[in-house]
Amino acid sequence: MARRRQAVTIKHVAADAGVSLQTVSRVINNEANVRPEMREKVQASIDKLGYVPSIAAQRMSGSRSYLILALNDRERTIADWRARQGTDWVDQMLLGGMLECAEQGYRLIFELVDTHNDHVERELGAAIAALQPDGAILTPPHSDNPQILETLTRHNVPFARIGAQVHEEGLPDGIMVSMDDEGGARTATRHLIELGHKRIGFISGPSEYRLSAKRIDGWKAEMDAAGLPTDGLLEAGDFTYASGVRAARALLTSLDRPSAIIASNDQMALATVEIADELGLSIPADLSLVSFDNTPLVRFTRPALTAVDQPIAETTATAVRSLIAAQKGEATPGPVILPMGFEIRGSTGPAA
Repeated sequence: MARRRQAVTIKHVAADAGVSLQTVSRVINNEANVRPEMREKVQASIDKLGYVPSIAAQRMSGSRSYLILALNDRERTIADWRARQGTDWVDQMLLGGMLECAEQGYRLIFELVDTHNDHVERELGAAIAALQPDGAILTPPHSDNPQILETLTRHNVPFARIGAQVHEEGLPDGIMVSMDDEGGARTATRHLIELGHKRIGFISGPSEYRLSAKRIDGWKAEMDAAGLPTDGLLEAGDFTYASGVRAARALLTSLDRPSAIIASNDQMALATVEIADELGLSIPADLSLVSFDNTPLVRFTRPALTAVDQPIAETTATAVRSLIAAQKGEATPGPVILPMGFEIRGSTGPAA
């Protein structure tokens, strides 16, 4: 039986080039303190042996860990996974972050942290001590949690805050990357106004998420610009299906019910479909409906839902690029706001 070929390691490269392991690591990391002739010698051995650098080899120089830590809300993430309701925020976040990390020789480590936990500082400190990450990506509501921001700052871990757009007194800025939640809500509202709708309801997300307020602002701004009322047309949800049921029922059983509703995520939009059906309302003949998220589920409902499309993967990739650029000492941009897409489908139509 043929023997499996032994994998080439950094030790083989060092022996072939006649240099130390640390020198090979510095060449792999493209560090400046390596003489040109030494760099050529090591690179020649790498090419000859067909060596592919590993994270362990890259970390030997001691200056970087080549790990990016991504933090997401434990309670909500686990609830979504257990419910198996088709949410894909985490999938898209990992897609963008992992691909960008791999492109640049890094790895993305995904951790769940409960932002409401009294022990959040201890949990995060333990993760930092174990992983020594080169940077951290914070998703809402972690991106606005003072304890998390201060813990990362104290441990000298650079961070990118998804959803943060402006400087706030008392909070470290970090790298701010966000999606244009206000613009997405304005686009959705404008679309409905152009279809002739005058009473447009809005189901918001939880107040602890900054994006919830941004979406409300966008809806109100377009309604105000068109001279349309908003009183009695706003109901608060918390991104769960159950909260969507409550909010949709409140809007659709009111004396002067809306002819259109914008729901701040897909689960609440699907709940609105259920309540409309329960009340004998046809979509879009009696009620036009727009969702945020654009997860696979809303594309296969009947009718398929018009939806604001969030560039989650690109947002995470942008955060990774910015963190790695900062690690290399390169200039990073100010707050980055990525535009949202808009997919028009069968759930919106002319006002009756």
